[in-house]
Amino acid sequence: MTTFTNASTSPRRARSQTRATTAYERLSTPLVRERGALRPASWDEALDRAAQGFQTVIDRLGPDAVGLFSCSKATNEMNYIAQKFMRVAVGTNNIDSCNRT
Repeated sequence: MTTFTNASTSPRRARSQTRATTAYERLSTPLVRERGALRPASWDEALDRAAQGFQTVIDRLGPDAVGLFSCSKATNEMNYIAQKFMRVAVGTNNIDSCNRT
């Protein structure tokens, strides 16, 4: 008997995900660019800079200057929250996903 869970589980994919999350070269702290060079930063600083960058683009070019590409492998709840955030918080309908492929 094949269940949805068994059919969607790929040992090859699980191995590659484990390698990606345990790789020696994986960043363990965020980096921010300052005067052209990357330096380690706190998560709060990195997220503040990212939010500031988005806000700068939205202020200068309008909310339709940004968009979101969502993944079909995310849960329905995660995709719903992502599209709701873009429509309500950002003010754009520029939302797409790989569901059509």
